[in-house]
Amino acid sequence: MDKSTAKTFRRDRRKKGMRKTMSGTPSRPRLSVYRSLQHIYAQLIDDLAGRTVAAASSLDVDGVARKGGNVDAAKQIGMALAERAKKAGVSAVVFDRNGFRYHGRVKAVAEGAREGGLQF
Repeated sequence: MDKSTAKTFRRDRRKKGMRKTMSGTPSRPRLSVYRSLQHIYAQLIDDLAGRTVAAASSLDVDGVARKGGNVDAAKQIGMALAERAKKAGVSAVVFDRNGFRYHGRVKAVAEGAREGGLQF
């Protein structure tokens, strides 16, 4: 197993462990964050209905496209997601870091969402 496959395997194992106890509901959806090398994605998921309530990424937020992979862009994505969540009638969420460390861009998305008015 090469290094890249091993890292993905470990992250998937952490992700499965967290998802055993965490689930999104209509009143409190799951805020799931995914980060790639160049971009970052966040979405609110209602697991009971199996649908995405709101989403934001570095690909669709204005002013972030060129700098999609940095901490400032991640914070803007969190704020944009919070605005979209308010339009959808959501004020409280469960944070799902998706197996990533709560550090850097993942932390910035959470802080941006909190500044935008989401409660975790």
